[in-house]
Amino acid sequence: MKSPRMITVINGPNLSQLGNREPAHYGNTNQSELIGLIEQKASVAGVSIDFFQSDIEGELVQAIIRASGNSIGIIINPAAYSHYSIAILDALNAFNGPVVEVHISQVLSRESFRSNLITARAADAFIAGAGVTGYLHAIDIVCELAGEHSS
Repeated sequence: MKSPRMITVINGPNLSQLGNREPAHYGNTNQSELIGLIEQKASVAGVSIDFFQSDIEGELVQAIIRASGNSIGIIINPAAYSHYSIAILDALNAFNGPVVEVHISQVLSRESFRSNLITARAADAFIAGAGVTGYLHAIDIVCELAGEHSS
C-alpha cells in the first residue's frame, strides 16, 4: 500500500561527494544540504521524502523496487548509470507512478557519451542543468503527475 504522500529520492554513484566533486559542474551544495533543501520543499508541498544514495547499481534497483507500492513517485539521479544501466531502466519501467530523472549538470552539453541517457526512457519528466534546484522542481512535477496538490 502506498504511503500517503511519500516520494522516494534516489541518488546514484559519486553524489555523496556533492560539494567536493567538480563544483564547476555540480555546485557547492553538499549531500546533507541537498537533503535539507529537499525536505524543506517537501514539507511545503505536503509530502514526505525517503532519500537513498548508493554507488552500487543493484542497491539502486532495490531502492526502486522498495518504492513500488510505498511511494507516489520517484525522483532519481542515476548519475553515470544513466548512460548504460538497463537494470535501472527495467526497475523504473516496473514502478507504478511518476518518475522524474534529475541531473544537476547540463549533461547534454558535456561529453558526447553523456547524451546517451538509457534510464531517461523510463522517466515521465527529465530535468538537467538546473543545479540542485532541479530536485525541488521535480517534487512539484511528481505531485502534479500523481494527482497530488503541491505548493
